[in-house]
Amino acid sequence: MHLRFPTTTTLFLRPSSTRTSSPLIRSFVHRKSAVYYTTNPQETNSINMSKSKGHVVVIGAGVIGLSSALALLEANYTTTILAKDLPAPFESIDPRAQINFTSPWGGAHNRWVPPFPSPSPSSSSSPPLTPTQQAEHALRAREHALSLSTFHRLKLLQGQGQDQQAGITFLRGIEYLESPGPEYTSLTPQRAASQELGLPGPFRVLESHEFPDEKVKWGCEYDTWCVNPMQYCLFLLGQIIARGGKVFKREVRSVGEVFQLFSDSVQEFGATIPQADAVVNATGIGLGDDELVFPTRGQTCLVQEPCDATVTRQNADGSWTFCVPRGLSGTIIGGTKEPDNWDPKPDLKVRERLLRAFEGTYPKILAEGKTRLTPVRDIVGRRPTRKGGLRLEGEAVDGAGFVMHAYGLGGRGYELSWGVAEGVVEGIKGYLEKERGSRL
Repeated sequence: MHLRFPTTTTLFLRPSSTRTSSPLIRSFVHRKSAVYYTTNPQETNSINMSKSKGHVVVIGAGVIGLSSALALLEANYTTTILAKDLPAPFESIDPRAQINFTSPWGGAHNRWVPPFPSPSPSSSSSPPLTPTQQAEHALRAREHALSLSTFHRLKLLQGQGQDQQAGITFLRGIEYLESPGPEYTSLTPQRAASQELGLPGPFRVLESHEFPDEKVKWGCEYDTWCVNPMQYCLFLLGQIIARGGKVFKREVRSVGEVFQLFSDSVQEFGATIPQADAVVNATGIGLGDDELVFPTRGQTCLVQEPCDATVTRQNADGSWTFCVPRGLSGTIIGGTKEPDNWDPKPDLKVRERLLRAFEGTYPKILAEGKTRLTPVRDIVGRRPTRKGGLRLEGEAVDGAGFVMHAYGLGGRGYELSWGVAEGVVEGIKGYLEKERGSRL
């Protein structure tokens, strides 16, 4: 039987930008036959060698599924991955057959997307936010907390000397905006460093003479990171295997099917895999049963030229120009955001427009004497976007079991991955502890 789940997101992460040692805040909301959990993420990095807390099956081996599986293993849950597609070297992945496997095609870099500034009660010059702005502010604040968690996790890998192995590069991020909103024009170095945002590293608002042309009205630069997508995902997969995680290349169509597969102990890999206590739905599109999910087509181009920064330009017409360095592999130039466009074929006219736009925005990428970028490969991917933002919530479904949903991140999967993974662990921990407590 194909199980259908509620589609309303009921879990919100407290938008705290500070790293504290206080315990996570967790609340429980009962709704019909489901149980929902809200969490506030914190980093989980230590290896716990005590007895397993339970067996969790993760559906999906994109960056969210892999991060969640590794976080669960670190929290001492026996963990199994079921996935139709698995990480592999970028050159070996079929761009047409695996277009729905989003992680290989992602830009895989971090942009700080600030929430709207909170209006000052004592200032009449700060108009209250509209309902639409309030909803956008809540979404941005939530995602900002997740992106901070991810930044700190990647910094930890750098401190452990694993950044090169994982394909992580820390570098400068540059933003150009033609039509900046108040969330950007209010973004001073003081606000960037405040408790509200807590951006790590230096932050600088650019002077007008540093803009590429007169259309740009605001700009900034900050510390950020990017990763080589499949190198990073292969690194995560290797960490999972090293910690005893199991991986099955298998397509499933419902969480009910997963609970049936692991309704009893399974003998695989010369070991006994126990019955599933919980499932993580990290499928990107939510197993196809969420009407709020839709594909957003993205086209980019890999060029030979290296670049010294991630550069993003938001144009007044809503289009984007950006680059993401890929180290020795060149640079990704993008890009498009096309909702509900299923076309898998690259458009050569789009490629030309993207390359021309970036050459004009950041001519520094061109070596002396060169006038054009050198294309290597066109890339088309489908971002699993969700109206209202990602779904990060848990529910106990009658006839199946506890499911922690973690999907629908659009183009921000890498940026938010470790914050989401921490929320997954806390949701499962809260449910299993409550269940076991009720049996005593």
